[in-house]
Amino acid sequence: MAAVRVLITRPEEDAELLVKDLAALGIGADVAPLIRIAYADGPAPDLAGVQALLVTSANGIRAFARLASERGLKVLAVGDASARAARNLGFTDVASAGGDVDDLAHLTVSMLEPDGGALLHVAGSKVAGDLAGLLDTAGFAYRRAVLYGAETAVVLPAVAQEGLAAGRYDGVVFYSPRTGDTFRTLVEAADMASGVAGLCAYCLSANVAARVSSLPWARVAVAERPDHAAMLALFGNP
Repeated sequence: MAAVRVLITRPEEDAELLVKDLAALGIGADVAPLIRIAYADGPAPDLAGVQALLVTSANGIRAFARLASERGLKVLAVGDASARAARNLGFTDVASAGGDVDDLAHLTVSMLEPDGGALLHVAGSKVAGDLAGLLDTAGFAYRRAVLYGAETAVVLPAVAQEGLAAGRYDGVVFYSPRTGDTFRTLVEAADMASGVAGLCAYCLSANVAARVSSLPWARVAVAERPDHAAMLALFGNP
């Protein structure tokens, strides 16, 4: 039986753990980042009156840690990957909502009190969902610090073009709607849609799957939950 190999479309830093864990399952991977993270320079965010940091991506807490030495604040993370990134950076009081922005809002309401101080959302220039609205409704003071931007690729990376053309892959891995949109657009622009015929699209959520479903995949697999463990479960029997 031929070895299974997939194409990962995540940024390099985010893809590292996935590559390692897939290798443990006997699955090879190439990384073709479709998004480049550009971290902000400048002063650290104002933490006066802040009771907790809200983190909706690992890049948010990485960006914060580049600018600020504070590690004692409570961190509420949208999912396990962002929570793990926070702990790896030295934060010790970390909780994961294990889901999406709605789950993070629910976790925040269950763990914190509005009169305990403001909530600082360390985020990128584009955010998904309405975390601010959900928390405002619950009576919390919400602030957002834009600490990074995500720049999308304008051409399909060479490793992806060559691998798809050569029939090197069994599937392509997608973790975000934006990455899915970018992949579909670039594949169609390069007239390479036929290169995914017969492959599986491994998607973090139904929303991600919707962005790539128009391509001629043999199968679109969606994780049961939007987290790393559930994504790995899709490869349980490669």
